[in-house]
Amino acid sequence: MRRLSVALLAGACLLLGAPQAQAFDGTPVGWGAGTTGGAGGTTWTVHTRAELKEALAATGSKVVRVVGTINGHETDDGSLLGEQDYAPGYDLAKYMSCFGEDGSTWSDTRYDYCKQQRQLRQTGSNKEKAQIQLTIPSDTTLVGVGDNARLLGVFLTVNTGTNIIVRNLQLEAPVDHFTSWSPDDGTQGNWNARFDAMSVITGRNIWVDHCTFTDGRYPDSEAPVGFHGEHVQRHDGLLDIEDGSDFITVSDSRFEDHDKALLIGSGDGRGDRDRGHLKVTFARNLFSDIVQRGPRVRFGQVHVLNNVYVSRSRTPLYALGVGVESAIYSERNVFRYDATLAAYGGETFHDTGSWIDGRPAGLDKVAASLGLTDDVGWDPADVYEYRALKSPAAVERYVLTHAGAGRPHGHS
Repeated sequence: MRRLSVALLAGACLLLGAPQAQAFDGTPVGWGAGTTGGAGGTTWTVHTRAELKEALAATGSKVVRVVGTINGHETDDGSLLGEQDYAPGYDLAKYMSCFGEDGSTWSDTRYDYCKQQRQLRQTGSNKEKAQIQLTIPSDTTLVGVGDNARLLGVFLTVNTGTNIIVRNLQLEAPVDHFTSWSPDDGTQGNWNARFDAMSVITGRNIWVDHCTFTDGRYPDSEAPVGFHGEHVQRHDGLLDIEDGSDFITVSDSRFEDHDKALLIGSGDGRGDRDRGHLKVTFARNLFSDIVQRGPRVRFGQVHVLNNVYVSRSRTPLYALGVGVESAIYSERNVFRYDATLAAYGGETFHDTGSWIDGRPAGLDKVAASLGLTDDVGWDPADVYEYRALKSPAAVERYVLTHAGAGRPHGHS
């Protein structure tokens, strides 16, 4: 038995079945320091989507305890909704056929059903969003009980909320039943799914801790085949942080089996919203079999500390994406592959002491080869106190032991 975050639950709640008898002080390291969530507020215990929605909608500070599995597609009577419930008659193959064989141009008149399929995709998408989106309000702690609390297919969002903690949850990314094809996106076109596992929009003082984000039961490899022989992309991000969000820590979590994992920033042209914000710390997380965005950053001052990057079954494009006006300070991360950096309009990147396969990574040279300088304009040690693990063995040992939902807590 372990007391989960005495500071968060004000000593009121003992959680049974947790993996190890160990106290935890509930203090985030990094930019999210001082986040207290719903400490001292009303405690809710929820088992269903309906109960979770009711608890989140309640006024006042709160601690919401998730027990077992909650499915975003679950109705109030316990039944599960599927594609045809949201848009009867929608058919992916028919939708694709309206772009022509090469997917280059949509036409409402290509077939007699094209206009209908376009409308069904739009209405179905909106109905799915209304069903699976659950928004966390300010002064809330959302915490899983024990080692098997799961949100399946939930589009978890923060929308202008402040002082929020999400902890000890397994989050399976939603499948977008109505993902859209954009012929002009990229050289051959791209699918654009709508829903993240978690999205933070204009949120402040947020702590995501000991969570596991994954595609779970619906990996990309099992999606239908779309244009150009590629699988249809039914997932968006695992965790996106956008629109001037600030003072966020993501710690001791796992991001697994996904393409576009983490996105910081709203877009290259959104400096009016994001410039001077997006202060985020990623500490001691495991990135396993992600393809890209671990994270990709625009504008933000982002500290990437003691994370581990491994790839066994997927070919990574890159781990850290240096976007427009980004200021990434990478420190003592462990990489088990060489695809470390990609430049997407950024000019600076700094690394201290990271390793690739146990050897010094030399990311300063990699950055220089991409035309980046190492003057990011800030040093985390000047902003907040923290302890960095100093060897690759120590980083891997800690992260593989502690990162993810249902795992024992270490130092903060």
